[in-house]
Amino acid sequence: MSMSLLPVLPLIARRFLSGRLRSTRLSPGTPRYCTVTSAKKEVNGVHLHYQQTGKGDHALLLLPGALGSSQTDFGPQLKSLNKERFTVVSWDPRGYGHSIPPQREFPLDFYHADAKDAVDLMQALHFQKFSLLGWSDGGITALIAASKHPSLVHKLVVWGATAFVTQTDIKLYNAVRDVSRWSEKMRKPMLEMYGAEYFAKTWAACIDGVSEFLKEADGNICKDLLPQIKCPTLIVHGEKDPMVPRYHADYLHKHIKGSRLHLMAEGKHNLHLRFAKEFNNLVEEFLMSQD
Repeated sequence: MSMSLLPVLPLIARRFLSGRLRSTRLSPGTPRYCTVTSAKKEVNGVHLHYQQTGKGDHALLLLPGALGSSQTDFGPQLKSLNKERFTVVSWDPRGYGHSIPPQREFPLDFYHADAKDAVDLMQALHFQKFSLLGWSDGGITALIAASKHPSLVHKLVVWGATAFVTQTDIKLYNAVRDVSRWSEKMRKPMLEMYGAEYFAKTWAACIDGVSEFLKEADGNICKDLLPQIKCPTLIVHGEKDPMVPRYHADYLHKHIKGSRLHLMAEGKHNLHLRFAKEFNNLVEEFLMSQD
């Protein structure tokens, strides 16, 4: 689960109409491919919002955490990942960010539904093969997508992701259920994006949805799918992550054949934001390596 930290513009003021494009303004002389283009694409009956930048042959999809969006979760990646080598796409899953409507729901298969939407979006954008970079809940979605579509996924990077939940995990989530107790820095972008009622209601529904895995599936989210992941995989874990204990990263590393585990001693749950340069360099090196 993620708690996004970067400022975003109000949802009502920035709602994009389906198919409408917009680009950030850059200084004169900046290459056009460095702009970030925003649009919506109809996928599986929903208009999914995404942002795209870069001109590289290697396509990447960035998958945000719970209630996260392209704008709130991946600013440093959209800005600084190598635009010559990569084409970077970041999306808002249905019910999150600018992919509203519909309202977000959390049935037991919601991660699988997100995985299908993510893969279908990339195919609708005409990317034949791509890598997945998933944070927190987006990491779970990426794990499922990579396991189910081995011929489409080139490489996989996940951080803050889990394949199961325990009673300890649920206690950690419930400790932050009351959004009024969040810090102003963490709460403000979500309020601006969603408004107080939708934010509080959806966050609580997300925690309840994840809790159902403990009740209905003995905690299993996607443990059985990990051996099906065939692509080179990098697992990044922040040693000071207060939301995802180390045992989750160790489990992924043990059950994804040939995976790499990289530990960031000072990293917390949002390590890709707080240590963006280090994270981006690590990811670029992995993605460009010959595996």
